[in-house]
Amino acid sequence: MAIQPIIVKKVKKHGHAHHGGAWKIAYADFVTAMMAFFLLMWLISMTTQEQKIGLAEYFAPASLSPTTSGAGGMLHGTALDSVGNKSATPRDPETGSAEQKDRARPTTSPGRASDLDANRPAASEQANESAAASLRQALQKMPDYAELSRNIVIEPTKEGVNVSLVDQDGRSMFREGSVDPYDRTRRVLEALAPTLRRLPNRLSITGHTAAARPGSAPAVEPWNLTAGRALAVRQILSGAGVPSDNFDSVVGRADTNPAFPDNPYIAPNRRVAITLLNASPAVPPNLFR
Repeated sequence: MAIQPIIVKKVKKHGHAHHGGAWKIAYADFVTAMMAFFLLMWLISMTTQEQKIGLAEYFAPASLSPTTSGAGGMLHGTALDSVGNKSATPRDPETGSAEQKDRARPTTSPGRASDLDANRPAASEQANESAAASLRQALQKMPDYAELSRNIVIEPTKEGVNVSLVDQDGRSMFREGSVDPYDRTRRVLEALAPTLRRLPNRLSITGHTAAARPGSAPAVEPWNLTAGRALAVRQILSGAGVPSDNFDSVVGRADTNPAFPDNPYIAPNRRVAITLLNASPAVPPNLFR
């Protein structure tokens, strides 16, 4: 009888390649960061504005003071204020901390001051647009406004609103070489006066003229001419009811500030500008509380 051989089959197991676990650590850090972020968002939504300010002050490194405090002398310790923050100023045991004294004083809030400064440009721009619209509406009631429209320029500027009476070729607002205005100029100013009287802006009146062409002398001294025309405009407005207190300045600029610097000799450089100066914004009653 033949002996059956016993065959043992051994299967060799091959291990998987090592992939590393760095990604697991990175993922765990990411999850931890997200949990911390959402926890922070939840805490912010649950705290009041005063609590937020207190937390910010507590963790601010600038709140540590190198000056003498409760420790005194050479140790130069830092004092713990009653609100839990480290005071940057020594604490007075009789009158309280310097920070508490400052809080008791009526000071201007930086936040409110910043809000006020931020609102000034928008408020001035809106007021200027409204003033310009009122002036245009007043002029449109004139029967000959269409004929004079090219001689009247109304535009908001950074200083306020400019109303310029501008000479054009063939149509001037003042007699040549004279400070006397034409009747049409007087009618324009009298039409503007009620609106100028109603608006809160102070008025600055500036006269300008064109430069004399090379080789020719001006017929009239330009400083006297422009100052006289500005004074004439002021007198007409004052006679039409604009109070004297409304005028801020009356100036003649001669030919020093042409409207067209590339061609200072042309007629539109001769003009008188009435500027409605930007009014200072009213201070809120609770600004210094």
